[in-house]
Amino acid sequence: MDQTELWDALWTPAVALLLVSGALVAHRIAMFIATRIARRTTTDQDEALLACVFHPLRWILVALLLLWIDDLADRGDALADAVVGLVRIVMPILWGWLVIAIIRFAHGYIDARSDVAAEDNLAARRRRTRAEILARIATVIVVLVSFGLLLLKIPEVREIGVALVASAGIAGLAFGVAAQPLLKNLVAGMQLAFTEPVRIDDVVVYRGEWGRVEKISLTYVVLKIWDDRRLVIPVAKLLEEPIENWTRETSHLLGTVMIHLDHAADIERLRVCALEAVRGHRLWDGRVAVLQVTDMTADVLEARILMSGRNGSELFDMRCDVRETVVRFIAAEMPESFNRSRLALEPLEAA
Repeated sequence: MDQTELWDALWTPAVALLLVSGALVAHRIAMFIATRIARRTTTDQDEALLACVFHPLRWILVALLLLWIDDLADRGDALADAVVGLVRIVMPILWGWLVIAIIRFAHGYIDARSDVAAEDNLAARRRRTRAEILARIATVIVVLVSFGLLLLKIPEVREIGVALVASAGIAGLAFGVAAQPLLKNLVAGMQLAFTEPVRIDDVVVYRGEWGRVEKISLTYVVLKIWDDRRLVIPVAKLLEEPIENWTRETSHLLGTVMIHLDHAADIERLRVCALEAVRGHRLWDGRVAVLQVTDMTADVLEARILMSGRNGSELFDMRCDVRETVVRFIAAEMPESFNRSRLALEPLEAA
């Protein structure tokens, strides 16, 4: 191989290496300038956006510059044609990667502005739930579109796809039957995003299990039970079956403590004790505190202590504390008020 042939053989790889190096340097300079500008702003979101799009933009710039290799190299060069063809095939994937990065940034931006730890977090939970579900739906759509565009760039695959159109009816029917549970949950996930029967951080009771909604995906919901277990519920099941949502409209709740007493119990003394226990509790939100006699049977007198709290977990703790306080008071000050069974014995008449 003479010098001319060697030069012709190395020209295209050298041009490709030069273009890749130039793209990486240009990307590094552009991101450095953008980062310096972002640090001068009062918000951190622009820096978060740059962090999300850093890697996709780098490889998109490399791919765009590699498309010039066909003009810089000799016309008809097999290596240049192969590089350009490969770049055009992967370009949909790179653009899809960039779109997914932007979706991820938008999701994180909404999460950062939605503080579910606030006392009244209904709006924050609504925004976070919708962002979680819609971000997943958008990601799935972008992935499907990107791979679909990639397949259209490959002539062999496109021809195979055209050949399979004739049998698409039976195949589509079989796929629809096989994927029915998945599609059902996907549709239910979209319905969940807009109808909002539950949201992230909602306090719910499902099949007797009390917990908080920890995660919502397209196909399932993760419920964190009070004892740190995780209950994974298919979205379709969640929409079809009854579920108690304690924070549907607001996080404020009403709770009860039921006390069973003797019929001769001093209700007024017990009311004073119960209301003091509720109103003096650190978790009481100041709305409701009342004791009422709600039922009377032949054996017991039923009294209900009604109280209000800021959220489900705090209300549960307050109910336990009030119940303990009332029971201690009855045992120490009103032991005669505990319910008891009475039995009257009558003498038998002589035959």
